[in-house]
Amino acid sequence: MKQLLLVAMSAALAGCGARGDLKPAEGQALPPPPYGATATPTPADLLQPAPLTRPARSDELIQSSERRRSDEFDLPPPN
Repeated sequence: MKQLLLVAMSAALAGCGARGDLKPAEGQALPPPPYGATATPTPADLLQPAPLTRPARSDELIQSSERRRSDEFDLPPPN
């Protein structure tokens, strides 16, 4: 029984690894181009995250040895 389950799980996982080029469904077109765009983006262009979705970190992390500033909003709960 365990061997059959192992074989079934292996087959299911092997099917998940299939990779290929993205194409629109048959009979369907790509989405319309964004407002102001000069051309319709390709599937590869649509998969690239915009710079604003992954911004760079601009602040310094507080080191564990540094003393944290007081938090004026850290209040006890009301009774």
